[in-house]
Amino acid sequence: MDPIVLAAATALVGAMATDAWQQTRTAVVAWWRKVRSEQAETVQAELEATQIQVLAARERVDPDTEQALAGIWRLRLQQILDEDPTIGPQLQRLLDEHLTPSLLSSEQSRIQQIINAHAHDQSRQFIAGRDQHITGS
Repeated sequence: MDPIVLAAATALVGAMATDAWQQTRTAVVAWWRKVRSEQAETVQAELEATQIQVLAARERVDPDTEQALAGIWRLRLQQILDEDPTIGPQLQRLLDEHLTPSLLSSEQSRIQQIINAHAHDQSRQFIAGRDQHITGS
């Protein structure tokens, strides 16, 4: 999955729990209107529903639900990028100008780690927007 997609979906879901969400949501819907105008109204309703779920998950201290919600948005964003790779810079701009700035500084750092992650030689890298549990066999 594209690191920009991982970062954007993670930041999107994280932004839903901030005071800046209304402005961020407006920017996300405007972006969606540019890249998939026929989906913009549906996406706006889905963003509102997801925000309710994110707030409930944070209240319950349920990071698994929040991670699952971010996963749904990752898939949607990746599908759009797969269909039209030329929108990558627009998604990056949305991330840089609206999504990341709406987050707390600790969450902004996590977004930067996702974007800047690199694997070397024979290493593998596993990127997650939140906690990640890896168990051996």
